[in-house]
Amino acid sequence: MKGILTLLKPVRAMAVKGNGVDDDAIDGAVQRAADMVANASYLIAFTGAGISADSGMPTFRGSGGLWGSYDQRHLELDFFLRSPELAWKTIREIFYTFTLSVEPNNAHRVLARWEQEGRLRLVVTQNIDGLHHRAGSRAVAEFHGSCDSLVCTRCGNRTPATAGLVALSPPRCACGGVYKPGFIFFGEGIPPEAYEASFQAAGKADLCLVIGSTGSVYPAASIPRLVKSRGGRIIEVNPEPSEFTNEISDVFVPLGAAEALHRIDAALRDNDQHSAPEANS
Repeated sequence: MKGILTLLKPVRAMAVKGNGVDDDAIDGAVQRAADMVANASYLIAFTGAGISADSGMPTFRGSGGLWGSYDQRHLELDFFLRSPELAWKTIREIFYTFTLSVEPNNAHRVLARWEQEGRLRLVVTQNIDGLHHRAGSRAVAEFHGSCDSLVCTRCGNRTPATAGLVALSPPRCACGGVYKPGFIFFGEGIPPEAYEASFQAAGKADLCLVIGSTGSVYPAASIPRLVKSRGGRIIEVNPEPSEFTNEISDVFVPLGAAEALHRIDAALRDNDQHSAPEANS
């Protein structure tokens, strides 16, 4: 697919991989991440399923991922158009069972606050759960669309995805057409506005904060790599190493998203407090 970029030579991420990492190493990675955020002139965040895991959303790839339990054909556009009832049964079980009830966690809220404070320019998310918006973020590029809305396959009408509507088999528009979730299916292109906004921001960013992404889904995974290719730096937050870790990450924080963002934010505010007297002297 278009947008896959040529990689730079791999670099070694500072910190700490796997289990049994000592607290001093993690503290050092957290502090360096906070320093990088404080000094960034154009920060973007790139989020994957791992940021929503602390909200109770299951991940799709990796150990225990949902893909192993369902027939992926049900998320192919051609299959959906042929068999919407069957496809909707799977969609309901995989997605709306969770997205209609989960709430943002501290990682989502920290990013929303950083945006409000002017620290963060854009969140590029691979997720379709809508949790960044619910946390208060406004500058969000939903690279794969969102569960929060439904689109009529006949007339194009868009409507909120309510519990009552998605319970129907299948949900239908007033025109009689079948509603499709607002996220992209296999066989569909990336939403043009999200694609353009994401790559424009990556072309300007001097720092990208990667949170909870495996780095394996393209063209989305080329966004942090674009930042790196232009001389920017990468902070990665993931409980386990990803395809980014030894290729492009400068700092690797081996924690869950909510804990990591809480600790980075606390270190950032501590930095602000210590620098304030110097600024006023």
